[in-house]
Amino acid sequence: MTSRLLVYLVSIVSLCIVTSVYYAAIDTIKILSPQGCRMSWMSPSYLLQSGFDRTWTPLAERYSLWLYREVGWEGHELHGAPVLFIPGNAGSSHQVRSIASSATRQYYSNPHQVAYEFRGKPLKALDSGSVEFNEDLSAFHGTTLDTQRIYTLRVIDYILSLYPPDTPIIIMGHSMGGVVALSVLPHPRVSAIITMSTPYTLPPARFDRRIDHIYSTNEKILMSEPTPVLSLCGGATDLMIPSESCILPEAHAWANGSKPYRRTIFSSALEGSWTGIGHREMVWCHQVRWRVARAALQLGATSTSTERAAVLDTWLHDGQTLPFGYPSSAPPLSLEAAEFLPVDLRLELRNPAGSRTYVLPVPGSSPPGQKFLLYVSQGSIPPTAPHNPLPLHVSIYSCDSRDTCQPLQPSILKLMPSPQPGRPFPVPDEGSDESEGVVVFEAELPLSCSNVAVKMEYADGRGWVVGDFVSKDPFIARTATFSPFLSHVSLGWSPSQLKSAIQLPNLLSNALVVYKLTAILSSGCTEALLRPLLQHTSHPTETHYFPLGPSSRILLHTHASAPFVTSAYTHGVNLTIYSTGENACAVEDLALSVDLWATFGRWGTRYAAPAASWAVGVVAILLFDAWRTAETTGIMPSAGSSLTTFTCARLPILLLLALLTSFIPLPVGVLLGNRGEWLLAPIAPLLLLTVTGLVAISWTMVLALMWPLKTLTRRFPSRPSMVAARRTSSMASFGLICLLIFLLVPWQVGFLGCWIYHLYSCASAKSVHAVSEAVAIPLMTRDDEGDRPNDEQAPLPAQLPATTQDRSAQNERELLLLLMTWLLPLVAPVLAVWVRTLFTAGLTTPFNGDHNVLYVAPFLVLVDPGWGMKWMWTWTWRGQAVGPKARWTMLTLAVVAFVWGPRYTYVVFEVASAVLGVGVIASLMRG
Repeated sequence: MTSRLLVYLVSIVSLCIVTSVYYAAIDTIKILSPQGCRMSWMSPSYLLQSGFDRTWTPLAERYSLWLYREVGWEGHELHGAPVLFIPGNAGSSHQVRSIASSATRQYYSNPHQVAYEFRGKPLKALDSGSVEFNEDLSAFHGTTLDTQRIYTLRVIDYILSLYPPDTPIIIMGHSMGGVVALSVLPHPRVSAIITMSTPYTLPPARFDRRIDHIYSTNEKILMSEPTPVLSLCGGATDLMIPSESCILPEAHAWANGSKPYRRTIFSSALEGSWTGIGHREMVWCHQVRWRVARAALQLGATSTSTERAAVLDTWLHDGQTLPFGYPSSAPPLSLEAAEFLPVDLRLELRNPAGSRTYVLPVPGSSPPGQKFLLYVSQGSIPPTAPHNPLPLHVSIYSCDSRDTCQPLQPSILKLMPSPQPGRPFPVPDEGSDESEGVVVFEAELPLSCSNVAVKMEYADGRGWVVGDFVSKDPFIARTATFSPFLSHVSLGWSPSQLKSAIQLPNLLSNALVVYKLTAILSSGCTEALLRPLLQHTSHPTETHYFPLGPSSRILLHTHASAPFVTSAYTHGVNLTIYSTGENACAVEDLALSVDLWATFGRWGTRYAAPAASWAVGVVAILLFDAWRTAETTGIMPSAGSSLTTFTCARLPILLLLALLTSFIPLPVGVLLGNRGEWLLAPIAPLLLLTVTGLVAISWTMVLALMWPLKTLTRRFPSRPSMVAARRTSSMASFGLICLLIFLLVPWQVGFLGCWIYHLYSCASAKSVHAVSEAVAIPLMTRDDEGDRPNDEQAPLPAQLPATTQDRSAQNERELLLLLMTWLLPLVAPVLAVWVRTLFTAGLTTPFNGDHNVLYVAPFLVLVDPGWGMKWMWTWTWRGQAVGPKARWTMLTLAVVAFVWGPRYTYVVFEVASAVLGVGVIASLMRG
């Protein structure tokens, strides 16, 4: 009884863990990465391209091509630069409307009237086409992805046939559409690829070996093809894909020293966006879509990869790289009319007016230890400026002792948000007002620099300018790696005036960990030009901004490193505080700790598939132990008894083994993909405890499913003659099912049929035993039986339980049913793809690679009620033992499920079908 209570306790704990992780993940959008997207509006229409028919590809009967047109703004004819949009998993061709509408309304100021800024330039409007894949579930099926690739290639050929020779085409892809877009390379006419929320390095579902092949091919393309590729990522707000898989792998330099253009930009760092963006929202979020549209308009007039890279970096900029166009060489600046400021006095201009030059002497310390920092609110330091900037225009020069001034080359030139006091950041359904952004200029001073000149022009009394010299060296906090996991850690740092850089090199930087930062500020911030703004950076492509207020509570998260992803940024957290340095609005202290609730929310989306794989491993161990017991006692234990034994005897040992194994620096694709990071080691035993409880709960659910079937078969029991006829036709049924799988249906359908049939067989077998016990007729006792010893007297048949052989066979069938139940989630995604395709394209649609009968053949044999326990004994050939016990194959399955299954989930089913097939063959060998 105590053992059974332990199983119940583990099940309850498992449910609590799963529930907590689920709700913590849902809260991500609210507490970890709130979304501030403005809605986009348009007047859409879609024109079917009927010319793209079966003469181009047979797939034209399954898919279609559409041309977007903004109603009332442009005609139906082709007149611009071609763009092709590729939707993702379960996506629609209509998702092109947000970007296409923005491109139209930027190019035209009024219907059919070109906007002033585009007149006289070699720019054209966009002809935005979009493919319709009928909402195919492409994330789960490699064949579907490959079919979309073949169709897309023919679409590109068709579109380009409508334009003059050598016309380039721009491709945009959302989610898995970006994977399809990349797979069409190499293509000489594709000028650039822009993807949104596309998983490049890690498939969202790894239930198909062909998906791995497509991803490995795309990785080679990224390393070798010169076509510019830009990836936009939504960050933690995207709950459909882990955004660490959205980061493009770093391209290697070619023989000539150049690299292909590969850029990853998180929406939290994208200038003017500064917000996390959900998976579906990425295509319509206004702060993103208008920039993507403007970049596409500008790309239409480019002819080289360098020009295209410049356009992409101009309109989709995150501040991590310098923008193109900063004047590295310009006419010398004259200081005749300049105003020289006293030493140690910073430049501060509130509501400046007119044009003027200010000169700041470099302090007494040597220039190598100094940087110059300048803020310009709502104005511009060309080419960086907010959207619709003020006329205020600022240039910065470095002057030597002879007052010869040359443009000062920045190390940082970016646009930074300026959150409004008293309002959340980002504002829900609105975001930040980019026009109120602050341009940040930071430059290292050359050795010859004695003065820095700031030239201000066209000021009209709005905005402000603040500049000063800041220290080049950051403050390094040697906080121990585990300290934030135990308590709040004070950073113990002294803030500077305009900028404070803090580095915590020992902290773990992983997608599975969320830190809570508490800031203590002075209370007098009402007059501050720029309130303290925290910038969190842990990866070169990812930046987050947080406004600091009194007792601010900030959650720091990252995608720098994560399970199953190779990364060089596993440790280190970099914090930077920007402010205008008013003493009354200073940051007094920063305290850091780990936020457990937000951390739990990061685990669910990354360990759902590994949990299913580990559950298969648990059931495989149950079968291993059950067959070992049957070998010694002759009785196969029940599934419930096996679960109790596993929980009491095996689970404590496996929990310790999982913990110890997690400390080993294993390859990134092994176990839980944490590379032996000791702070993450407790996740392994916690996951094992959770899946053990889920297995116990699943068996209860299976029993609940069998109950109505048992009641049904009790009312309509099978006759012995019907059972005999069924056994007689088993070979014919086996052959028919194999033929159907080979010609029409995928093998996943056959497996589902096996599971349903086996569920019914297990329920009906129990019913048969119950009926036989109820209707048994007692026999009369013979006179000679009275002289037998008590242990030799045969009891009345009415009092006999089911025979040991029948009971053991039934227990084995139920354990096999439990194994098949946990294998079902591994085939269900592809099964869903087939059902979805069946309704959209018909039964004749080929599912290449899904007609392998060998995957399901062992289950077709094993679900036969007469198979019994034949194959668990020693393998024999002509009466002679030829190998170890067949139960060891289950141990092999368990090892694969625990070690390689979390990343390569499809391998688990392949191994399961292989080891069961070996058992079937061994039984046939016994003859």
